[in-house]
Amino acid sequence: MSLVDRHVGFIHALREAGVPVSLAEGLDAARALRVIDLTERESLRAAYAATLVKKPGYRPGFDVLFDLWFPASTTGLYDRGPGAEGVPDPETAPVEDLRGYLARLLTDGTDAELREFARAMVERFGRQQAGPGRQNWFSYSVMRALSPETLMARILREVLAGQERGGLAEKTARQRVTAGTRRFEDAVATDVRRRIAEDSGVERIARSAVRPPLDQIDFLRITKADLARLRREVYPLARRLAARLTIKHRRGRRGRLDFRRTMRASLQSGGVPLTTYFKPPRPHKPELVILCDTSDSVSSFAHFTLLLTYALREQFTKVRAFGFVDTVDEITRFFVPGADVVEAMTKLADEADMVRFGRTNYGHALERFAERYGDTIGPKTSLLILGDARSNYQPPALDVLKTLAAKARHAYWLNPEPRQQWDTGDSIASDYGTVVPMHECRNVAQLTGFIEQLA
Repeated sequence: MSLVDRHVGFIHALREAGVPVSLAEGLDAARALRVIDLTERESLRAAYAATLVKKPGYRPGFDVLFDLWFPASTTGLYDRGPGAEGVPDPETAPVEDLRGYLARLLTDGTDAELREFARAMVERFGRQQAGPGRQNWFSYSVMRALSPETLMARILREVLAGQERGGLAEKTARQRVTAGTRRFEDAVATDVRRRIAEDSGVERIARSAVRPPLDQIDFLRITKADLARLRREVYPLARRLAARLTIKHRRGRRGRLDFRRTMRASLQSGGVPLTTYFKPPRPHKPELVILCDTSDSVSSFAHFTLLLTYALREQFTKVRAFGFVDTVDEITRFFVPGADVVEAMTKLADEADMVRFGRTNYGHALERFAERYGDTIGPKTSLLILGDARSNYQPPALDVLKTLAAKARHAYWLNPEPRQQWDTGDSIASDYGTVVPMHECRNVAQLTGFIEQLA
């Protein structure tokens, strides 16, 4: 494969993985290749990253794809013999000797040494025959054979050498070993992907090796680890949402008369105030009511919206949150300032009264909300409804929703399902969408787009 083919394939793989790369940026990367030493692989990586990666969240996927399209070595060129004096033969040495050598690398080894050792260990332990002429490669078999996570006690004995335990020296050693273990695991995974790509084709492995960037992960498929990372994204979004709603709230309003400016301007017309000037209206934080579907079918989305609710409490004058499945309960009390978000979600699941029979019923939940909490919505209130609009073929209570939307200053509905799935099965998205504007909101990128659209 020529360099041009690799460049084009790499750019295409980035786009398929959700990393936005424009035509101009691809040309910038090609120009950058003319001014670097192409034999320096890390310089090549840096040139591509500088021209193609626009956000830190895109970097992990970029690095995985770069290692696939521009591998550090190929199987046919790798020397599997012992690399230097004191290095055990990777093909014949006992496992305990290999573990001892790995223990040294985890504390003092360079990245190059870790990569070389990882390639040798994948060659020895990572291969499994899948049939005549076929073989599979696995990371877990390498990690199971060497168990680097069990080397901590041995390394600490050698590093501390009689020093007092629990001090700064032990803490530093633990951090170094943990970081080295992580680098070794990454090196093993990278080499496994490279070998699979050699056997099956780089395009095929590229499609499955990279998760979408954080802002493009579907809310309905999000994991607990993703939610933990999303906490950092939520607070800027909450501030922007509050700012957009404040702008819309103030639109068309004028502040008090600016008497001094008006009088100064009147001097041009003989003291007659032909033009009046007004002070900007005082910033006003709007009130927000959130109505959130917390049923199992949208549980991941509900977890994210509850994170958003927690963040919004700091941005609005008054935030009241309500959760529902087939009945509704106020859940604001679980998100008091200073509360731990995870603990609040656990208490909410155990204590909130949102379930009668366990099947989502939007109509009944809206009726109960109007009956019990209808006075929470007024002319200063923005109503935000979060849910998939699937009501198990129950009456939708559209008239109740119309009444609630008419009382609110603004009303919006965010739906985590793809638009093409609306109105399929028990979905009544279009019916609700005729009353409250409904927006597809499957990931952080779409939520960001919705917030920008409010302006």
